[in-house]
Amino acid sequence: MSVVTEGSTTRMFVGRRTLQATQAFTSYWHLAAERQRIFYQRLRREPPPWTDDAVLASHRFTNAYRASDRVSQYLINNVIYGPRVDARSTVLRVLLFKVFNRIDTWRYLEENVGPITAGRFNAAQLARLLDIRLAAGNRLYSAAYIMPSPKLGADRKHENHLRLLAQLISDGTIDKLVDASSLQELYEILAGVHSFGKFLAFQFAIDLNYTSLYPFSEMDYVVAGPGAHDGIAKCFTDTGDYQAEDVIRAVADSAERCLAELEIEFESLWGRPLQLVDCQNLFCEVDKYARVMHPELQGLSGRTRIKQRYVPNDEPIAVGYPPKWGLPVTAIPALRSENQPTPQLQL
Repeated sequence: MSVVTEGSTTRMFVGRRTLQATQAFTSYWHLAAERQRIFYQRLRREPPPWTDDAVLASHRFTNAYRASDRVSQYLINNVIYGPRVDARSTVLRVLLFKVFNRIDTWRYLEENVGPITAGRFNAAQLARLLDIRLAAGNRLYSAAYIMPSPKLGADRKHENHLRLLAQLISDGTIDKLVDASSLQELYEILAGVHSFGKFLAFQFAIDLNYTSLYPFSEMDYVVAGPGAHDGIAKCFTDTGDYQAEDVIRAVADSAERCLAELEIEFESLWGRPLQLVDCQNLFCEVDKYARVMHPELQGLSGRTRIKQRYVPNDEPIAVGYPPKWGLPVTAIPALRSENQPTPQLQL
C-alpha cells in the first residue's frame, strides 16, 4: 500500500486498485490532528480558545480516539473498572449503560439500587425508578444513538429495554458474550439481539472489549456505520469493488504515510496509533465537517447541516484507559504511581 500526493490530488494505492481522494480526505486528517490537539490542550487545562478552526470551535465533534470521549471515559472508569463484579455482571453493566448511554441515568440507578449485577438485576424495579425520573422531566437516553425500542409488551421504551436485558440474562446470551473468542464473534452475537442492528452491535462490541474479559485488538475487526459510509463517499471519488470496511482498514494501515504526505502533525494517544474503530468514527465526523467545509461534496444521506452545536461541559472526569493497552494513564487507580495524579479532563 502506498500514498501519493500531487498538488491538491491524493491517491492511495491498495493492491491493484487506486483510490482517488477529494479535498475531504485532507480534511479527514486535519480533523483528526486538530481534534487530538484540542484534547491534549484540555487535558493540560490550557485556557480557551483551543483551536482556530471555526467549525470545530462551534460544533460538536467526537475525539480522534473513541475511548477519549466523555461518555466512553465514564464507561471505562466507573462502569467497567468501578466496583469489582463477576464476568456476567460486567457484560450486563456495559450493555445497560450503553442502552441509555447517559451518565446521569446510570448514576441515578446506582444511587437508588447500589452496584448493578446480573444476580440482582430486577427489570421491573429499575423501570419504576425510571418512570419516576421521566415524570420529573429528566431525559433517560442520550441523543448520540438512535435506540429502537424492542417490542416486548411494555408501554414505555425504557421498560422494554430493561425487559430485553433481563431476557439476555435468562436466555444465555450474556454467557455467550462472556465466552466469545473474537471481536467479530462479540459483534455477531450482539447483531442477533432483537432491535440492536449492525451499527449498535459493533459499537457495543467495542465497549465490551474495553473490559479485561477479552484480549482482542481493535485492529481485528470493524463494521462501518451509516455516517462512515457518508464520509467515505465524500473522501473518495470511487472505491470500486472495495467494501467500506476495506477502505477503513486501508486508511488505518496507511495513516502514518498519509499524515507525512500531507505534512500534518498528529500527536497519538501516548504512542497508540489510530485503530479501526477510530478511523471508522473519523469518517462519520468528516461527513459532518464536510457539510460546512466542502458543501459541494454529496454524501449518501443528503444531510447539509451539522445539528449539534458545541456546549462545553465543565464537569471534570478522570482520564483512564483499559490497562491491557499499556498506556501511562490506566483505568485502575491501584496501578497508578502514587506520585502520578489522575489527570482531569474537561469535556
